[in-house]
Amino acid sequence: MNASVERVRDALAELIKAALLSDDGLSRACRDAGRAKLRALADDPPEPESLRMDGAWTLAIRKAETPELAPQEGRVNLTLPRACPFTLDELIAPGLDMDQAVARIRTSASTG
Repeated sequence: MNASVERVRDALAELIKAALLSDDGLSRACRDAGRAKLRALADDPPEPESLRMDGAWTLAIRKAETPELAPQEGRVNLTLPRACPFTLDELIAPGLDMDQAVARIRTSASTG
């Protein structure tokens, strides 16, 4: 995996965890971690041709859906989409609203 994919994967994984976690404090911690990772991406954006967002999204889902977090992932029963609900430009745009980004993940998923 190239460094660009890894960086985007890590940021998306934090957003996914924030969407999945029931505990508001843990969700907020994931939002904060995601915000820091997205800021780093914005400061040094990957070349778009070095990155496939859907691939980074798939890897982020795998990273976020860990067995250790499963007992705390009770906010909603998500079936996350195969396609990334964000473009790279949206993720690194100044002023990205983390609450809206997390809400987008929740609404892009099927709820059980």
